Amino acid sequence: MSRVDPTAVAETPPGVAVRRTLRWCMGERSVVVDSVAEEVPVAMRYNGVPFAVMMATPSDLEDLALGFSLTEGLLTDASELIGVEVHPSIEGIEIHMQVTGTARAASLPATSGRALPGRSGCGLCGARLLEDIMRLTPPIESASTFPVASLRLALSSLPRMQPMNMATGSTHAAAWVELDGRITRLREDVGRHNALDKLVGSLRRGSRSTEAGLVLLSSRASYEMVSKAAHAGMAVVAAVSAPTALAIDLANAAGICLIGFARRDRFNVYSHPERLLGSE
Repeated sequence: MSRVDPTAVAETPPGVAVRRTLRWCMGERSVVVDSVAEEVPVAMRYNGVPFAVMMATPSDLEDLALGFSLTEGLLTDASELIGVEVHPSIEGIEIHMQVTGTARAASLPATSGRALPGRSGCGLCGARLLEDIMRLTPPIESASTFPVASLRLALSSLPRMQPMNMATGSTHAAAWVELDGRITRLREDVGRHNALDKLVGSLRRGSRSTEAGLVLLSSRASYEMVSKAAHAGMAVVAAVSAPTALAIDLANAAGICLIGFARRDRFNVYSHPERLLGSE
């Protein structure tokens, strides 16, 4: 994939910064301006109580707040989130969320926050107990299916719909694909888990249903990615890279069709192939 020349565009996409760098090419060196993805500490607070700190790209942060809360089981419905305030500082960004008294996040004691900050590539960093990680995942109740032809169409359009990655070459994407193959929502981040949380938050903020469609990931499909998709009610998950064994086991148990190594002309179906139409 070709990268965007930062000197050829009027402004960089959100979440992208520019830095001077020394470039070596064919024995020649030159000073150029390069586009790089931004990465900052983002702290989550619920009703004033700190819960987690993660490294993320500072874009679509309200989507991240809602999606993270839903896929981590801290909220059961978007209506439990009353308000979100984003507070930038020199050290990073704090997201202050006000939640209803019925939300699980409202009952977090001040000492129950995650012990460690999360890296941008980590979806479980800071969890204190094994029970926090291997939590029960709700099974997908819908009988949703998805056409193979639509998956192929989405895969062909995915690269050009990632402005951050086109500029920097270092971000992941999570995209929502309609039954006709159109990508109608996409979010990017340096962390694949953050990208998926942003997508879930964006869909839920817009009251969009995730019963009919497919989530397309530019990354591998690890256990926590499948867990987040299950909590969001996404029945079909396709990743351009490989799944893990535990992700496959979870997808089988949750009723999710998990697709890996997704390409226009080939892919592997690891669980519930009956959800994929035209795969025979």
